[in-house]
Amino acid sequence: MNSLDASSRNTKSKGDIRSLRSNGNVPAIIYGGSEQNEKVSVSKKILKSLLEKENFLSNIITLNIDGKSQNVLPREIKYNVISDEPIHVDFQRVVTGAKIKIDVPVVFINHEKSPGLKRGGVLNIVRRKIELKCPSEKIPESIVIDLDGIDIGESFKISSVKLEENVTPTIQGRDFVIATLAAPTVMKEPEKPAETAEGEAAEASAEGEEGSTTPVSADGDKKEGEDKKAPADKKAPTDKKAPTDKKAPADKK
Repeated sequence: MNSLDASSRNTKSKGDIRSLRSNGNVPAIIYGGSEQNEKVSVSKKILKSLLEKENFLSNIITLNIDGKSQNVLPREIKYNVISDEPIHVDFQRVVTGAKIKIDVPVVFINHEKSPGLKRGGVLNIVRRKIELKCPSEKIPESIVIDLDGIDIGESFKISSVKLEENVTPTIQGRDFVIATLAAPTVMKEPEKPAETAEGEAAEASAEGEEGSTTPVSADGDKKEGEDKKAPADKKAPTDKKAPTDKKAPADKK
């Protein structure tokens, strides 16, 4: 059980509240039971460390107020809209025998032992918290769902959860679903035997040989690595003899 130191406060104006917060404290109020409401303040630093823990609003806290202790349950936390810092806390007194309503988180265990998850199934969580009505001294820390042996198509309903005596869900009259284990969008194909894989590899190799572009000779043998012969250079034409000069006709006498 967590504990938190608190101090009584007598703030009467908004200025007093601002001064309290500027000194690193958060105003709070305690209500419930036969006693009157009590104004207190708590350290913001310690409060933030508790808020970081899971299920702060579902766990009983012991408030130490000026040397006196009492058990309370955090009911509401107000935050600054800009800085997101806590600025006020409401605590409800825990009175023995009194029944309270509280949201209890759902926890899933043994994921690795679920055959449905191993086959690629998807865990669809419908409710991450369930509101219960229970005695203040019997508040469960969590509702545990065991996935051991759960296969695809199975679901978890509130009737399958074992709750302590006098602990009941606030939703009555129907067996509501908490989670389901659904089939994956794309089913995993089973692994092929080694012999089949080898046969497919051989077929693929044969197909590759049939589609080869290696040249084949007239005898049917493949000619590998043969380069085409470049055409022989044509012989340059021989120079034609220049025509001989015709003899000039003899002068007639």
